[in-house]
Amino acid sequence: MFVITSLHRYRLFLFLCLFSVISVFLLKFIFSGSQKLITVNGEHYPQIFVSKPKNNITITNNVQKTVLDNGLTVLTKEVKNAPVVSVQVWYGVGSINETPGINGIAHQLEHIMFKGTKSRPIQFAKLFSALGSHNNGFTSYEQTAYYHTAEKDKLKALLELEADRMKNLLIDNQQLSSEKRVVISELQGYENSEKYRLKRAVMQSVFPHSAYGLPTAGTSADVEKLTVEQVREYYQRFYHPDRAILVIVGDFQTKSTLETVKEIFGQVPKSQQPPQFTQSPTPKIPSSPVILREPGAGKILQMIYPVPDLHHPDIPVLGVMDYVLTAGKNAYLHQSLIKSGLATGISARVVGLSKIGWYDLSVDVAANQDLETVNHSVKSAIAKLVETGITPEQVERAKKLLIANVVLNKRDITSQGMQFANDQLVAGDYKYTEKYLEKVRQVKAADVIDVINRYLKPELAAVGFFEPQENVKVSHSSSIVAGEESFTQDVKFTADEVSKYLPDIKEDSSNLIQNLPLPQRLTFDNGLQVLLLPDHSSPTVTVGGYIKAGKEFEQADKAGLASLVAENLMSGTKTQDAANISKALEDRGASLDFTALREGVRIQSQGLREDLPVLIETIGDVVRNSTFPAEELEVSRQQALNVLNSDLKDPYEVANRKFIQSLYPQSHPLHIFPTQESIGNIKGEDVIAFREKHYRPDRMVLVLVGDFDVEKVRSLIDAKFSDWGVQGKAPVVEYPQVVVTNKGVRINSVLPGKSQAVTYMGYVGIKRQDPRFYQALVLNQILGGDSLSSRLGAEVRDRLGLSYNIYSNFQGGKNVGTFLIEMQTNPEDANQAIATTRKLLEQIHQQGVTAAELETAKRTLISSYNISLSKPEQLNNRILLNKFYGLNESELRNFVQKIQKVTTEEVNQAARQLLDPDKFVVVTAGPPIITADSGKNSR
Repeated sequence: MFVITSLHRYRLFLFLCLFSVISVFLLKFIFSGSQKLITVNGEHYPQIFVSKPKNNITITNNVQKTVLDNGLTVLTKEVKNAPVVSVQVWYGVGSINETPGINGIAHQLEHIMFKGTKSRPIQFAKLFSALGSHNNGFTSYEQTAYYHTAEKDKLKALLELEADRMKNLLIDNQQLSSEKRVVISELQGYENSEKYRLKRAVMQSVFPHSAYGLPTAGTSADVEKLTVEQVREYYQRFYHPDRAILVIVGDFQTKSTLETVKEIFGQVPKSQQPPQFTQSPTPKIPSSPVILREPGAGKILQMIYPVPDLHHPDIPVLGVMDYVLTAGKNAYLHQSLIKSGLATGISARVVGLSKIGWYDLSVDVAANQDLETVNHSVKSAIAKLVETGITPEQVERAKKLLIANVVLNKRDITSQGMQFANDQLVAGDYKYTEKYLEKVRQVKAADVIDVINRYLKPELAAVGFFEPQENVKVSHSSSIVAGEESFTQDVKFTADEVSKYLPDIKEDSSNLIQNLPLPQRLTFDNGLQVLLLPDHSSPTVTVGGYIKAGKEFEQADKAGLASLVAENLMSGTKTQDAANISKALEDRGASLDFTALREGVRIQSQGLREDLPVLIETIGDVVRNSTFPAEELEVSRQQALNVLNSDLKDPYEVANRKFIQSLYPQSHPLHIFPTQESIGNIKGEDVIAFREKHYRPDRMVLVLVGDFDVEKVRSLIDAKFSDWGVQGKAPVVEYPQVVVTNKGVRINSVLPGKSQAVTYMGYVGIKRQDPRFYQALVLNQILGGDSLSSRLGAEVRDRLGLSYNIYSNFQGGKNVGTFLIEMQTNPEDANQAIATTRKLLEQIHQQGVTAAELETAKRTLISSYNISLSKPEQLNNRILLNKFYGLNESELRNFVQKIQKVTTEEVNQAARQLLDPDKFVVVTAGPPIITADSGKNSR
């Protein structure tokens, strides 16, 4: 559960849930960085057809719209490429329906929607988990949505559960009280981000008398005061079928499914209250910048330019304008601000809503630059662009990037469903996006200049400055205190309740595994390995890769070297400069990224099928021939220093760093992290030497999934890679056996200006090839694999309300990794959350798990696995990691069987061997935490 709000960091599990929960007409995804095209977790190969002359996107071709007698709008689309479905219910209510005093009620109600109903008084996340559904919800300005992706035989059950909570939601004092604590924890987590605080202040200055100026998630003060009566009244006013849209996309039969929908939802009564109409707000532009002087990582410039609502004819032009200004390394503002050293990052998006919109531009300002100077530079650069003009080439590039972005991010059934629902709910037309893109194709250079002159005049910008300043106290008050703990001992009750309230399911024997083709393997004489899995359902390709050149090869005095190498591979080669490399990709709307991880460099790339030769050629050129020009390298160094500065003030990053360094000695590869000094020590010759030493064909794996001909791909790769020779043996790094001497250590790192504490608990874990790996997966799913339905989630988050998110994970790779538990809490709740977690660990360590828990966890893991194989990026990643970890290609099919064979005894044995809370290291970062005297070490 989360909100769509301003730019701020989410943890990984939330980001994976987020993937495309954004209005398509926002033109880009909300967490865009300096690059516009992001990889999403999509479902699989939808029916997107691209004709070469017009590049038309026709994903709405077979969408059927049905309106029930009670007003429920149903949008259905059959996609038969995998036995999965996406079920979504969107309500026409959001923060726009709020006023000061009840700001956050829509978001609070979204949380309560997962608590249970009068007929099913059980945490719904447990039911969804038992169904193997990937599910979540979100709250935005004008909508609140709930969505699932599950195997197709769960369709009816999901419909029953959604209809139940549409009309029978249970709202009482106990539920509201516990979930208030969770919501406030979430809100205070947002407060940890200076970008969030600055954006909120600027939006309030632009819309001082409108709900558009209120935080979409709410404020802690208002949430604390919400009463049961207020939440019930809000639910009764807005949660009705005539205010909702039901979307079903995937493998089902439309006729019979609509009959089921009418049977299940048809009896839910429509609203008896007339709909509310929100007036278009009048934005106010402050005469001077909004300035925040608070603790933080770096200087930030925030600019908000009001623009019209999404139906205005200028909206498609503004979308193209945004891509001209900020999309990719060749974008105008990237050249003006980042290459000049004024900024280290830019992010921007066009927000188009039903009554108004705005252009949101955020700049990470270089530490040695003045905010007012950069503010003037941005406005001057835009004015200069108007004077010099925009070339047709720039406009065409922006249009291709924008259109390809939509194509590539709509390959999955969940994203398609979200597009249809959002377009219908906010724009009144589920075909809005396609019509929007048709208008994008018609945009000319003169049109872009016109909208810049109309909306981006210097005096039309609401400006905010964030100036980092220590020794300034930031108030994050909350009057909610922890209640008396009553630890739940009987875990059997939960499993019984799930079975009792779960709708009937007719198990379908068909699954993705039975007919899943295995990838074809190509091995070249130089050791390069390539795995190919053709699929012609979508005119796109996904390319993934791993090169054994990760951070594990770094020395402490030059930590950060592997990342600098990976990030600068496309900064120039022997035959191309950075601009031409970027242009070759951006002109096609394709993406290519290299990221240095601990054990390797990850290659991620996607594009349309006709772009594959360019992707292969570019990958081959940059990994073999990169020259690392000094100017580009220095820009990357400054960006790395800026990221490091931010990380050292981020509770998650600080907790992770201290946690890992407490587990592993200085001689261990995992102990090494970049410092200001180590990044400064890296020279140009170090970068070149690292690439020449570690980037080798015999340490490289490529995986291609998508629409291609195998023989043509073989020829492409042979032409680009076969003459890449190797000399000598490949470098290896030794991972010494770890003997943890700091068992039970407790570390508290105080970070000024933070409102939420982040805690990491854990110990040394296992590697991927460990024979206990599958038992560990099942064990982890029961313990903390889900932030709501696991033991940790049920007790720490759901019942006690101590944490917005808590989860556990075995992070094993080729080498032994780490088992960790991560949680976010209010500082006054941290000790209770840690103590409760310890009790749960002791319980599962000593008593093990139940047979009912085992079966639920196995079913959830298998369902999640099957769903993941229907997603191009995840399918590619599974094939890649299986190969990288030394597993056979048949692991793709055998994984499910191995999970099915796991027994209760094996899981309990793994719990005894792998989960000993007396050995755990506990690290907390954020506000000051008073450490209870537990007899453990503290420092």
